Amino acid sequence: MIAAIKPAGANTRGLLAYLYGPSRQDEHLDPRIVAAFAMLGMPDPGRDENATLTQLARHLDAPVHLRNSEFGKPVTDHVWHCPVRAAPTDRYLSDAEWGEIAQRIVEAAGIAPAGDDLACRWIAVRHADDHIHILATTVREDGRRPKFHDSGIRVGDACREIEKDYRLRQLKKGDRTGARRPTQAEMHKAERLGWDQTSPEWLQDRIRAAIPHATSAEEFIAYLEASGIEVQIRRGPSGDLLGYAVGRPGDVNEAGEQIYHPGSKISPDLSLPKIKARLESSRPEEHPTARRNDPSTPWHQATDALDTLHTGLADDTHAQAHITALGELLEATAQKAPAHLHAELRAASKAFARTQWSQVRAEDRAAHALRRAARDIVHTATGPDGSALAALVAALVWAAIVAGRWHEAKNHAHQADTARQAVQHLQTVADRALAPTLAELAARPPRDQARRVLASDVRAAAPDHAERILADPAWPALATVLADAEARGHKPRQLLKEAAAHRELTTARQPARVLITRIQHTGRNPAPNRRAEAARLGSTITGSTPAHQIRRPHVSAVAAITAEQHRQRR
Repeated sequence: MIAAIKPAGANTRGLLAYLYGPSRQDEHLDPRIVAAFAMLGMPDPGRDENATLTQLARHLDAPVHLRNSEFGKPVTDHVWHCPVRAAPTDRYLSDAEWGEIAQRIVEAAGIAPAGDDLACRWIAVRHADDHIHILATTVREDGRRPKFHDSGIRVGDACREIEKDYRLRQLKKGDRTGARRPTQAEMHKAERLGWDQTSPEWLQDRIRAAIPHATSAEEFIAYLEASGIEVQIRRGPSGDLLGYAVGRPGDVNEAGEQIYHPGSKISPDLSLPKIKARLESSRPEEHPTARRNDPSTPWHQATDALDTLHTGLADDTHAQAHITALGELLEATAQKAPAHLHAELRAASKAFARTQWSQVRAEDRAAHALRRAARDIVHTATGPDGSALAALVAALVWAAIVAGRWHEAKNHAHQADTARQAVQHLQTVADRALAPTLAELAARPPRDQARRVLASDVRAAAPDHAERILADPAWPALATVLADAEARGHKPRQLLKEAAAHRELTTARQPARVLITRIQHTGRNPAPNRRAEAARLGSTITGSTPAHQIRRPHVSAVAAITAEQHRQRR
C-alpha cells in the first residue's frame, strides 16, 4: 500500500472537483465519502443530490476562513492531499475498511491525532476500487497549524502496519534514499509526447552515465552539456560551482520555457556535493588515456579491482564507498560492452542504482581502485576478448551478491532487493558472455588420462564442492582451461585453490563456469621461467651451482599431452 503525500495546495474546491469529476481517463466511478472528521451533517455530493462541491469546500475551509479573518494574513497552502493506493494483487477492500485505513493515515500524519477534538477537518473520497484520496485543510479548530515534520515517514510506517493487519502485499520500509516517484502529471506528459520514460527518469539515467567519464564537478557539467542535456548551474561570487539543475530537451511548460530538475530532487545521491565528493576524492594521478599502453587491458584491471570490494566490507563507511563505486563500474561496463549484452547490462545498472546509496556515510577515498577501473573502461577500453569480458561479468555477479548481503545485514531492505534484481540480469549476461568461450574450449578437450589427473586436482583443491564441479556440464571446458594453464607453467591445483578462495562456490549455480572465468583471468600469463629463476638464485650464492647440475623443470603428463595436441593441430 502506497500513500503519496502531494505538495500543499490552496484551492479546496478545485481538488474536490477533481475527486468527484470523471477524470481524464474516465476512471472515477461512483465517488463518495467513506470517512471524515465528522460524518454527521457532512455534505456529500456523491450521495446527496442537494449537496454541492462549493458547500463541501466551505464546510472544510471554515477554520481557515476564521483564522484568516482574525490574523489578517491569509493562509495560502492549506490543502493537504494524500492518495492511498492498494497493490494490484491485493484483495477488494470495503468502504468500511478504507474508512478505517484513512483514519489511521490522518492520525499518523498529524492531521487528526487520536482523541484530539480540535484537529484539522478532513475527508476520504473513494472513486475507484483500489484507492482513496484523503483531503484535509491544515488549520485546526483552535486556529493553530499542525506539525508535519517527518510525516511522510510516519505515514509510511503506518502503511506497513496496515498491510500486516489487513493481509495485503507487504512493501519494504522506506529510508529516504530512493529516487522520487514520477507524478501523475509527469507520467501523463510522457505518454502524450510518446516518451518511454518521464523526464526525471530519463535525466537520472544520463547523469549516472556521465559520472564515470568525469574526474571533477566541472568535467561532469561539461559532459552533461556535450550530451545534449540542458544544464542550469549556480555559482558563488568566487565562481565556484554551487549547484546544478538539468532539463530534458523538449520538456517545456505552458509558456514554452524549459523545465529544470535539481539533481538532488532527481535522486538524493545525485546532488552536486555528493557527486563532487565521489569524483574529487579519487582523482587519478594521470588521465586514463595515459595508460593506453598498459599491457593489462582495462577489462582485466577492472576484474582485479573488484577484489578490493571483498576486503573493504569490514568498515561500514568503506563498504558503502565500494558499493557506490561498483555501480559506476557497472555503468561503465554497460557503455562499452558488445551490443548483444548491452540491454541486460543496462537493466542491471539501472537496478543497481538503488543499491548504490544508503544512509551510511561513504568514505569515498577507499574505493579509488574501482573508480579508476571504471574511468579506464570508458576512456580507453575497446572491444574485449571473450574471456576478459566473461571474467569481469562473473566478478560483477559475485560483487553484486556481496553488496546485497551487506545491505541485508544492515536491514537495508530496498537496497538488498535491487541488488538481487541486478544479480539476475548479470547472471544472464554471464551466461551469454561465456557461451563462445565454452564452445571453443569444448572443441578441444584433454584426453581421458589428463582429465582424470585434473579431476584429482579438483578433489584435492575443493573437496567440499568437487562432485558438483565434476557434474557440471562445463567440467570438460574447465579441464581444457586447466590443461592450457599447466602448459604455460601453472599448477592446476594451486589455480583451483586461488579461484575458490576468491569466490565461494556454495551459492554458485554452475561452479565449473565460475572457476573457468577466474582461472582464465589469473592464469592468462605464462608462469615465471623456473630454470631462469633457479639460475638467477644460484648466481647470488658464493660458488654458484654449475649449469649442468641445475635440474630441468618437471613436465607433467597433462602438459605433455596438451603440447602434443597443439603440435597435431599445427
